[in-house]
Amino acid sequence: MKSHDILNNPFLNKGTAFTMEERKELGLVGLLPPYVQTIEEQAKQAYAHYQRKESDLEKRHFLMEIFNTNRTLFYYLFDQNIVEFNPIVYDPVIAESIEQYSELFVDPQYAAYLDINHPENIEETLKNAAGDRDIRLIVATDAEGILGIGDWGVQGVDISVGKLMVYTAAAGIDPASVMPLVIDAGTNRKELLDNPMYLGNRHERVRGDKYYDFIDQFVQTAEKLFPKLYLHWEDFGRSNAANILDKYKGSIPTFNDDIQGTGIVVLGGIFGALDITGEKLTDQVYLCYGGGSAGAGIAARVHAEMVAEGLDPEEAYKRFFMIDKQGLLFDDMDDLTPAQKPFAKKRADFENAGDMTNLLEVVKTVKPTILVGTSTNPGAFTKEVVEAMCENTERPIIFPISNPTKKIEATAEQVIEWSDGKAFVATGIPSDTVSYKGVDYQIGQANNALIYPGLGLGMIASEASLLTDEMIGAAAHSLSGLVDPGQPGAPVLPPFQYVAEVSIKVAEAVAKKAQEQGLAKAKEQDMAKAVRDLKWYPKY
Repeated sequence: MKSHDILNNPFLNKGTAFTMEERKELGLVGLLPPYVQTIEEQAKQAYAHYQRKESDLEKRHFLMEIFNTNRTLFYYLFDQNIVEFNPIVYDPVIAESIEQYSELFVDPQYAAYLDINHPENIEETLKNAAGDRDIRLIVATDAEGILGIGDWGVQGVDISVGKLMVYTAAAGIDPASVMPLVIDAGTNRKELLDNPMYLGNRHERVRGDKYYDFIDQFVQTAEKLFPKLYLHWEDFGRSNAANILDKYKGSIPTFNDDIQGTGIVVLGGIFGALDITGEKLTDQVYLCYGGGSAGAGIAARVHAEMVAEGLDPEEAYKRFFMIDKQGLLFDDMDDLTPAQKPFAKKRADFENAGDMTNLLEVVKTVKPTILVGTSTNPGAFTKEVVEAMCENTERPIIFPISNPTKKIEATAEQVIEWSDGKAFVATGIPSDTVSYKGVDYQIGQANNALIYPGLGLGMIASEASLLTDEMIGAAAHSLSGLVDPGQPGAPVLPPFQYVAEVSIKVAEAVAKKAQEQGLAKAKEQDMAKAVRDLKWYPKY
């Protein structure tokens, strides 16, 4: 390999940290300043530069420059500053980066770009993107349902890049073993179709058999090329997300973070609240506000846990209510998704069915004890709604988890104040500690990053052949025990600063459950050791 090739390979490049012996061996003598820096010195220098950037977007672009040139230094920096960097590298700042991707394009970042018009190129694309690397994890998106900002076509590749950054920073998955991927099926966003700088296919989204055949060809090819692959689906539209997951989850190790990941972390937060109150999950009444992939996926996860704790499935469904754009969902509506149908109610059971388009009216009528918002409808959880929740139960669980920031249903501070400190709160965005009447309320973030990195680490370490509901349940339960429930104002979820510790705990729980179920194919029989041995550390 030529000297400049090494300096331009982010998996090999150490920059000024190459020793004199390495410089001679690799033909780098005279190509770098003479002083040999340690990674600690490089990180200190880079962080000082980072601090001079005025906007969050500029900070992200600076960090991406390091990512593009030196993965080890990038992850060393990320590990040192994980709470500060995560919202910059990923959500919410990544939304702004995705919106401007074509205008700001600099580097493809070892991503794979699949063009739906050329299925014959799938294998060649995957081989080219992998090079000589052993790929164990792909995050794939078609970018129809990016965060709370919708359809962004090929520009959504950034969500796959960002997701994989968190996998490595939180769980130590080797960055050389991962591949970000976007399926460019077109876009229905007119501003992209009309934008002369747009880098994707300039036609509306392809639907139907052609789309699903392409997905299937991609899956079959990826499984053939990478036999130990764990496939993560991210930000697909509501009409496709569940269909794709349901088709493959019984045959390959695969996961959809919007459908499953959010459900696991919200369930973990509910467990955290119930640890404090001592109440049972099976006694709760659950109201889902926002019935898309995430909202329906969370409800399905909580429902499955109620059944696991002894409720009959139909009895458990009676404890669930779902509101979407139409209002409370009724079974006579002809536009329900397959994921929504189990939660739809009979209109005849409600004397005031005509008023069930109003959230406050629904809260007063069905008397939920848990309210979870995935609607991206900012300000929907009003003071009146929060006060009505407090009339239903002494300690309501209220999780406004829509993101980015501009889409949240209510701030943590508002929920704490309006509930007079009674509500358990978790938000989908980072929230500062709320001081109210002498108590400091730590706000847990219902951040999927508490779950999916460890879940992936456990799946890859165990070489699990499938991801089962039991493994998902083990992941949710593993979040408990990391927070002191006796502390006033204690968060219901572990603070993000402990994500590395949380990820190991989740990974071990998942790997052990895979082994119990006879699904672990790894040679190493000690699953805790398998997890520890796989974890990658950013050091030269």
